[in-house]
Formats: sequence, C-alpha cells, structure tokens
Amino acid sequence: MPELPDIAAYISALETRIVGQPMQRVRLASPFLLRTVHPLLTDVEGRTVRELRRVGKRIAIGMDGDFWLVLHLMIAGRLHWRPPGAKLSGRQNLAAFDFPNGSLVLTEAGTKRRASLYVLAGEEGMRSIDPGGIEVFTCDLNSFRDALTAENRTLKRALTDPRLISGIGNAYSDEILYAAQLSPVTLTHKLQPQEWERLFAATRNTVALWIDRLRAEAQAGFPEKVTAFRKDMAVHGRYGEPCARCGEKIQRIRYADNETNYCARCQTGGKVLADRGLSRLLKSDWPRTLEELEALKRR
Repeated sequence: MPELPDIAAYISALETRIVGQPMQRVRLASPFLLRTVHPLLTDVEGRTVRELRRVGKRIAIGMDGDFWLVLHLMIAGRLHWRPPGAKLSGRQNLAAFDFPNGSLVLTEAGTKRRASLYVLAGEEGMRSIDPGGIEVFTCDLNSFRDALTAENRTLKRALTDPRLISGIGNAYSDEILYAAQLSPVTLTHKLQPQEWERLFAATRNTVALWIDRLRAEAQAGFPEKVTAFRKDMAVHGRYGEPCARCGEKIQRIRYADNETNYCARCQTGGKVLADRGLSRLLKSDWPRTLEELEALKRR
C-alpha cells in the first residue's frame, strides 16, 4: 500500500500538472469504486483544482466550491499520468480524471477491488474520512508517546495503526524500527525513555529521508513505479539478505498477506521471533536464537 512518502511523491507530481486546471470530466470503468452518493460525481466536473492534500494514506483533490475528490489506493491501486482522453481499456483501469493537459488514470492490480473514491463537501466532509492519527512532523515527543501508548500494543501494530499515526504502513514501519534498533514485538508500555527518543527520531528521519528521495524521483517524471519494496531499504523485503549494519541475515514474521522484516542481531538481541506458520509447524523445535536457526538449517 502506498504510504506517506509515496503519497507525498504523487502529490508533488500532481501539483505541477493539475493545480489551476479544470477537471473536465470523470470517467468510471468500475461503478464500485465510488463510495459516496452525495455530492454527485458530476458536481465536480468543470471545477478548477485549487489544492492537493494528504489525509492519512489518501490523496485529496480540492476544487472550487470547497468540493473534494479523495482517492484511497489501498494495496494495489496506482496512479498514472496519460495523454488527454486516455482510453480505459483493460480490467485494471478503474477511472480517469480528465484535464486539458492530460488524464490521471487510476488502476488496480489483481481481482480484489479495494481502491475507493469519495466526493466530499467542505472540511466537515474531509474530517469524516480522516482516521485521526497524529502527523509525525507536527507532533512532539510527548504527543508521539501518548498516541502510541493509548493502548498496550506491539511497536509494529502501533506504528501502522492509522488512528494513532498518519500515513505509516508495513514497509516504512520496518525501516523505522530497524533505524531505532527496536524489536517489532516490543510492547509500547515497556519502552524506556531513551528508547522513545530513538523511536521518535527514527520515525521522523526515516520518513523524511524517503519523502526526499521519492520527491526527487518524481521531478524526473510521474511516479509510475510505486512499490513497497525498494532496493535501498534496509530491511523491508530483504529477507535472507545480509544486514548492512552487522552482516546477519534479515529475518521475517509472516502473517496473512503481510510480512515484517527485522535484523535479529540489531533489533532483538539475537532472538529469532516466532513466525506464525513455521512456529506452528515446528512447535518446540522452533529456533529461539540465530545460532539455533543456523543449526536447524544444517540438519
């Protein structure tokens, strides 16, 4: 799912293309994309785009009359900048937003249709789709800690809860926890003051680093390769590869469709965290340390 840095890159690329431009027409290839009935989709046609805004992991397009189009890309939704009047052929094409200088096309890979489009009016409408998480660049250490300790949860779950922190998901939470040298399964109520300072700094620095990188890429062209797996990431998507800090192989925890990547040497004191699938299979034979894991592989 595109996260805060990816959304920031999309917005940066769109600002130069559609702000000040009239939205001539909205074409839907999938009627299930639209999740609101009022205002009407036709109410935004012909209106000029005045601003772009990020709301969590959503892209909000603000137009004359205080109307908003809000796109939630979910896991497989992506945006593409195409020539004016681009055709919506193929199952992946869900919608096109036509401007005089080009068409913004929304696609979604796979068969599950999770991406969504909302037509909203005014700030009250915008608040209705805001999960409420704090913004990492406007909060301080105390409000950051207060948000994450509202419930006693693992750091991984707390960082990815949109009600607590805005815009962070599976990929960048892995990078943040690696930078802070903290275990993804540590409970928020167990963190010490110095660990909170490390986590707060790592969150800001990691997100800022990737915003800068992806915005720089967007200057060269529209972001067409938005992905959760990037070659310069430290741990996310790098299972089995060596840690750049200590050389140990990156480990993982798999659950449902997601995967948490971490370095056992740098983040968990050498402890290998239980993987739901394999730990159920191996039970008492599940390796608890890197040494036991290596011994298991040699059997």
